[in-house]
Amino acid sequence: MSARHIPVLLDEVVAALAPKAGERMIDGTFGAGGYASAILAVPGVSVLGIDRDPSAIAAGEALGLAGLTLVRGVYSDMEALAEEAGFAPADGIVLDIGVSSMQIDEAARGFSFQKDGPLDMRMSGEGPSAADVVNRAGEGLIADILFHYGEERRARAIARAIVAARRAQPFARTGELVQTVESVLGRGRPDQSHPATRTFQALRIYVNDELGELTRGLEAAERLLAPEGRLAVVTFHSLEDRIVKRFLAARCGRQAGPSRHVPAAATVAPSFAPITKGAVAPGEAELKRNPRARSAKLRAASRTHAPAHKAEARSLAVPEITQEEWSR
Repeated sequence: MSARHIPVLLDEVVAALAPKAGERMIDGTFGAGGYASAILAVPGVSVLGIDRDPSAIAAGEALGLAGLTLVRGVYSDMEALAEEAGFAPADGIVLDIGVSSMQIDEAARGFSFQKDGPLDMRMSGEGPSAADVVNRAGEGLIADILFHYGEERRARAIARAIVAARRAQPFARTGELVQTVESVLGRGRPDQSHPATRTFQALRIYVNDELGELTRGLEAAERLLAPEGRLAVVTFHSLEDRIVKRFLAARCGRQAGPSRHVPAAATVAPSFAPITKGAVAPGEAELKRNPRARSAKLRAASRTHAPAHKAEARSLAVPEITQEEWSR
């Protein structure tokens, strides 16, 4: 396992999954294999590792872990992938949402505003890149991306600056985008987060459809888990955590009741029972070892015998962005 990657809330995730001999577990965001390695430390457990990043799959194969099956793909497709690999139904699923330390630390991947590199940000290496977005998308779409996915208050001003800058020269490097954001927000103070943080987060989420993937992945996990199967989800920012929180609240029967003026909806049997009480955050010892864990939250629940339900993006607080035609 890469020394650069430290799995967050590892002990808490393994405790929530509680793997036992003979069980089949799925690590839907394999990364450097931190969670899978810990799960496989339990004798007799098998793990299906899924990752869209081909470099993660190649590194995982080099680990030579007994009981590990690796497949390239997105975790929203885990039903089909698990069926093909003989892991359906599953006894446990772990999802670690967002970008990995390995991807951030490699300048050539274009995820980091701290290291100059190609403006890419694609986890799979396929499809439109971040450079494609900032060079071709309309000003309104760029502003919506930055506001909804980055919660950037100066989204419109930054979008205007991006459109003005690309007229002179198309964006190709992360450093060029950083300079444009700094031209609007300034360079910031050393004790503050970098002014380009929200812009880079927003573009990364959009390029990889991370929130759509999360919504579809939660639904897939609900359908794939066997009764008493466990789901553990680690998130790193409020947009992700809000979706997971609302999904599990609804599935555990804790959704807020409707207004007395609205007819009551039919009662739906809970398809999950909570394992964690609310969100679990890293302790002080872990934060000292791994400062990147500071925003992490774990939510976990176990599957009941009730049938799976359909999730509505609006009920999960997934931002809605109109996919307007990109400029040519």
